Amino acid sequence: MLLNQFLVLAAILFCIGVYGVLVRKNAMLVLMSVELILNAVNINLVAFGALNDDVGGSVFALFTIAVAAAEVGIGLAIVLLMYRNRRSIDLSEADMLKG
Repeated sequence: MLLNQFLVLAAILFCIGVYGVLVRKNAMLVLMSVELILNAVNINLVAFGALNDDVGGSVFALFTIAVAAAEVGIGLAIVLLMYRNRRSIDLSEADMLKG
């Protein structure tokens, strides 16, 4: 497969992710959109690493996966606290959580 195909796939995933972050009001959908963005970055890292016959891209992709896992854990904890306090995970009501 060509590098262009991977770059087009990553660009499509990135655009879908950015659209989801900017438009969605549901916190879970925003977290899923951020995951799409991080997956697009991983595709680029692995594709360019394979192009240059270097494992550096794969190593950075593993670090990105670790960061994504930490982001999901913290994000889900915040979403659960929002639901527990407000009975909604709508991000337009998140500013009411200031203590």
